Amino acid sequence: MRFLAVITAVVVVVLVVVNLASHHAHATATTANFFKMPAPWGWRCEDGRCVKHAAAGGSDLVPLNQCKLTCGGAGVLWPLPASASVGRRVSLFLPQNAALRPTCPAQVCPLLQEAFVLFRDALQRYHPDYTSGEAPWAGPWDAATEAHALVVAVTVEGAQAHLTLDTDESYSLSVNTSADGAVTTATIVAPTFFGARHALETLAQLVDYHETRDALMVVQTAAVTDAPEFAYRGLLVDTSRNFVTVAALRRTVDAMAASKLNTLHWHITDSHSFPLALHSLPNMAYYGAYSARQVYTPAQVRDLVQYARVRGVRLLPELDAPAHVGNGWQWAEKEGLGRLAVCVNQEPWQELCVEPPCGQLNLANPAIYDIIGQIYEEMLDIFAPVDIFHYGGDEVNLNCWNSTQEINSWMTANGHGVDEEAYYRQWAVFQEKALQLMQKAAKGRKVEGVLWTSELTKPGRLNLSHNSSQYIIQIWSTQDDPVIGEMLAMGHRLIFSNHDAWYLDCGMGAWVGDGNNWCSPYKGWQTVYDNSPHAIATSLTGSPNTELILGGEAALWTEQADTNTVDAKVWPRAAALAERLWSNPSTSWQEAETRFIHHRQRLVQRGVQAERIQPQWCHQNEELCYL
Repeated sequence: MRFLAVITAVVVVVLVVVNLASHHAHATATTANFFKMPAPWGWRCEDGRCVKHAAAGGSDLVPLNQCKLTCGGAGVLWPLPASASVGRRVSLFLPQNAALRPTCPAQVCPLLQEAFVLFRDALQRYHPDYTSGEAPWAGPWDAATEAHALVVAVTVEGAQAHLTLDTDESYSLSVNTSADGAVTTATIVAPTFFGARHALETLAQLVDYHETRDALMVVQTAAVTDAPEFAYRGLLVDTSRNFVTVAALRRTVDAMAASKLNTLHWHITDSHSFPLALHSLPNMAYYGAYSARQVYTPAQVRDLVQYARVRGVRLLPELDAPAHVGNGWQWAEKEGLGRLAVCVNQEPWQELCVEPPCGQLNLANPAIYDIIGQIYEEMLDIFAPVDIFHYGGDEVNLNCWNSTQEINSWMTANGHGVDEEAYYRQWAVFQEKALQLMQKAAKGRKVEGVLWTSELTKPGRLNLSHNSSQYIIQIWSTQDDPVIGEMLAMGHRLIFSNHDAWYLDCGMGAWVGDGNNWCSPYKGWQTVYDNSPHAIATSLTGSPNTELILGGEAALWTEQADTNTVDAKVWPRAAALAERLWSNPSTSWQEAETRFIHHRQRLVQRGVQAERIQPQWCHQNEELCYL
């Protein structure tokens, strides 16, 4: 009987598998049709938010994407424009019917053409089944949808083809649809290519996918006048502690462009590794890269510079010194140049640096200046044109220098002394020489210099090596640091990166020892959004100091990040920074939440693996996920 039961069970299992296979084949054939059935839900814009209703609730209900596009004064534009009015009606069209009508100087027309190709790609990506550069537009469409044209008329008034701190990034955008409904014309006027590029991004955000019609929709009317509040809107990515591929850096630039950030601060080297391949000094990467595959060639850097420029982003290179050097600098002693760096990989590290591995430039060896000069020359060449350069200049450990016999003897022999202030004075001498080397490498071009806050920028030492016109100071302390007010009082220009709000690596488990990492807790997008440089300055000085505060920058230090995690570590939080620096809103994160959640979806459509902020239910049910 047990044998018969087994046979019966096997027959049942076989029949079930056959039936499931048949059902799966049928389901595969009908899935596409099933999802084209009328949705059971629709949305209506009520008091500036999209409210979900049963489909039988009225003829004015629209798909969620359409409601998001048209509800409220600015729809789901990110960052929030200075002035925006978006109409409630849309026109359906197909992506191939979007055409550019440019008026521009010869120097920038090629850039504009490239930017329009990116605009059309962004439209393609709205299709839920987009993959590998294509979307399977299938229809069927009515004649009006197939014929509708989106004409993008762009006028660029100036010939500036490279971004600087003085670049005018403003634009105006108007969208109007002809009386017969056949043509939607988007008219863009901008003083520079960079403003026009931003306008194309805004226009792309006035378009979305219509789920039930398998077509794109564009608002029939809109008026936007826009300009950034801050000239410098940055993101730092560290590629020394862990290598980040060029592909990942490109995705980062793509997301920056979608959010109107304009500066990728590339902390390319540190004591951990030197991954930048230099023609003039091949030993730097030979000794300093983690592997032969984990390097950035000059050609790759040049390509990334151009890739970023078309997207409205400058690359800002940093060569951190005199601390944060080590691996990559060891080769010189074998070449008869002496030690360029000291304390390299030395133990116990806690006595010689802030984190392993240690390393600082050897002040007693004049050969460091020849090498730094060569590095500057090649960096200015491969990153060209460079309008801002970062010298690093923080976290010098005086004990490293003082405990190195060569340096201690040199200090004594030259009458400098070996007390704390003596070392600070020689650090200042180093920085002055570094500035002179940069000026020589620049060959008469103006290159603004940036320094991190450090012991050298504290009161009493601030003018040891520089005055207020020589350097921009980047703040990485906390928002209540009195040094901020003191530097503003002395007329120094500032970039804010206060770690209590804008360090994106905080809130992880410790990577040395246990507990949490040094700058915990995690900085949520709400904290990032509400961090206002002008408000900080006002609290410390009584004035927003708008002329001295150039902008801000979020930072991803990569002790615990690499190619595989950089997207989710940075995005969408860096987009919260982007709205703070573009719009400088007087309101807090609560008023931005609905648009922010939608912008995260947009970043994913652009190919960025941005971290999820809320359940999808919250995206479909606005303002119902709250405390």
